Amino acid sequence: MESPYEIPPATVIGHVHLKVADLDRAVAFYSGVLGFALIQRMGDSAAFLSAGGYHHHIGLNTWSSRGGPPPARNATGLYHAAILYPDRRSLAKAVARVLAAGVPLQGAADHGVSEAIYLADPDGNGLELYHDRPRPEWPRDAAGELVMVSDPLDLEALLREAGPPSAVR
Repeated sequence: MESPYEIPPATVIGHVHLKVADLDRAVAFYSGVLGFALIQRMGDSAAFLSAGGYHHHIGLNTWSSRGGPPPARNATGLYHAAILYPDRRSLAKAVARVLAAGVPLQGAADHGVSEAIYLADPDGNGLELYHDRPRPEWPRDAAGELVMVSDPLDLEALLREAGPPSAVR
């Protein structure tokens, strides 16, 4: 079913707000591992983090989830939040930091339009870390329609983009 209205092309998803069990643990992950800056903290109940000084890209709260269990795998809810990196090298550095912190990866894929790494935060919320390829490189069929795929990603080649371990900070 097609809608007569189309959202403006410059629209973006502004932020994601997550329920977490332990605010300190979540802030440590999103700030200490992924590198988001802590913009504001509301005691032990909420925190707001961002990249580049934006008011917030990630909101974290314990308003109804303090000490709670991760969501059940077969429950409805957020599948994952995706964090778009500006280029392949930035993604590679982020993945190297994640691995250095001992966070297990759940998957990696080459989607033709992007390269993506999948993992979970300490509360079991799914995350996709990815970068888009330039639009002229996106795969298209003979009719010019976009063709996304889910091919294996060469993780070792991606990690070489990060440079030496001293460059991954």
